[in-house]
Amino acid sequence: MRELFDEALAPRTTFGLGGRARRLLELEHEHEVASAVRELRRARTPWVVLGGGSNVLVADEGFAGCVVQPLLRGIARRAASGEPESVEIWAAAGEPWSALVADCVAEGLAGLECLGGIPGWVGATPIQNVGAYGQQVSDTLTRIRVYDAATDCIDELPASACALRYRHSLFKDAAPGRYVILGVGFRLSRKTAARPTHGELRARLEAAGEATPTPRVIHEAVLSLRRAKGMVLDAHDPETRSAGSFFLNPQLPAAEAEAVLQRAAAEDPRVGRPTLPHQRLDDGRIKLAAAWLIEQAGFGKGFGGTAVGVSRKHALAIVHRGGGSARAVLELATQIRRGVHARFGVWLDPEPLLLGFGEHPWVV
Repeated sequence: MRELFDEALAPRTTFGLGGRARRLLELEHEHEVASAVRELRRARTPWVVLGGGSNVLVADEGFAGCVVQPLLRGIARRAASGEPESVEIWAAAGEPWSALVADCVAEGLAGLECLGGIPGWVGATPIQNVGAYGQQVSDTLTRIRVYDAATDCIDELPASACALRYRHSLFKDAAPGRYVILGVGFRLSRKTAARPTHGELRARLEAAGEATPTPRVIHEAVLSLRRAKGMVLDAHDPETRSAGSFFLNPQLPAAEAEAVLQRAAAEDPRVGRPTLPHQRLDDGRIKLAAAWLIEQAGFGKGFGGTAVGVSRKHALAIVHRGGGSARAVLELATQIRRGVHARFGVWLDPEPLLLGFGEHPWVV
């Protein structure tokens, strides 16, 4: 364990913004995580878990409590019981996610290939049920090893107990702050990868003449698409200094979504043919494309200032090009939320954790 005081958080995030933590604990073993959280709870000290820092915006004032950073490492593989073509992958929470996906693809394992290039660590992926290009973590996740602060025990939860859905989970919604994820298990396949259903990815593969693409081919296509949008970290490209997609794609009850679609169609010269991309979900709701809403509300690629602005490559990302502040990011995000609501009647919700801003960071 390493204990640090008045520690800068900006270098530990992909945004490169934010103030300092009063205290930060780097923990390399499961028993250290349990001991540290136990101590913090007994002392009634505010605490938060920080992984790779790819899905967080830290306030300029920093965080007055303790940041817990589990640096747990290790990957194990074994044949799945009774399924000769399946492989169980176990990865500790501190393993870099993108590297894990690349290693699995290199072994010819299918199930994570559409999730390549996503920054951050393995332990964060179930919290958001990370997903991209038609795949999500819940498709292959089997179990999660956790420290349960409520029972003061290390336990394993089956995926079925984690309430995983689009960008939501037990860890984020029903029991925030109760669990610290220590490791995650996946079941992958040695069979040919399922043909992608995501339109943009499918079109890229069809244009390349890939009728039955392998996990490697799909992975390479995904990385190419993500790089074009500035969604793969590159130290030499300031358009990648972000938290990825800043807003969630809104999922609305059918009646509300239909009203938004009609509003969008009324402004389109092709009457009755709404151009707002949307998807009808199995639960009856409709998912709308946040990037389209943002651009049509007047916040196109490159909108904003020099230091902080909408990405020049993708309207769903807010980027920090250097010399900016977390407050500037939040002010721009607030401006976008207001603009989209004024135009379409939809409030966009942030995807990253807003750390240190207080309970009500939005001024609506």
